[in-house]
Amino acid sequence: MVYTAKIGPSVLSSDLSQLGRECERMMECGADYLHLDVMDGSIGPEPFFDMHMMVSRPEQWVKPIAAAGANQYTFHLEATTNPGNLIKEIRESGMKVGLAIKPGTTVEELAPWARQIDMALVMTVEPGFGGQTFMEDMMPKVSWLRSQFPSLDIEVDGGVGPDSIHKCAEAGANMIVSGSAVVGSDDPRSVIALLKNVVIEAIQKRSLDR
Repeated sequence: MVYTAKIGPSVLSSDLSQLGRECERMMECGADYLHLDVMDGSIGPEPFFDMHMMVSRPEQWVKPIAAAGANQYTFHLEATTNPGNLIKEIRESGMKVGLAIKPGTTVEELAPWARQIDMALVMTVEPGFGGQTFMEDMMPKVSWLRSQFPSLDIEVDGGVGPDSIHKCAEAGANMIVSGSAVVGSDDPRSVIALLKNVVIEAIQKRSLDR
């Protein structure tokens, strides 16, 4: 197995008036990457690692996001009519490719593109705002992806924290976006460490079971 445990605090849950300091604080607390949500009408592109593009025309932002220095561009399958072209454009811009699906989209719709992307994002809430309740019924999507594409990075985003991390890790998710549970905690370092340890243990168990 080549995938590893990675915890990415979502800065959507932070004090946006202190964005730079919040990002530094999360990295100091042990974050592996930062997850920045970009929505129609929201703040513009910033140079963070994992750009979650919740926009209606993801094609128009590829070049600006690449120019801002992002490493991964994650778009929604539902937002484009030509995923293949968009994947190609993202790669040509020097970024990794993430492909996200909303709760109402089947995992089989993502499957044809799975070997062309670096990461699949299974939304565990309806995208759009933070603080929602984790949707456990999305875990079969994660399990299916892990069984079909064993080395793929699989991210979960929405309502993920200490209460739900075990379900995510057992299903096969290795990239964990956590907003309010990390950023709003009095001890983000401990929360990040807990999330990561649970995922590492699940990866190790899966490797032994093979």
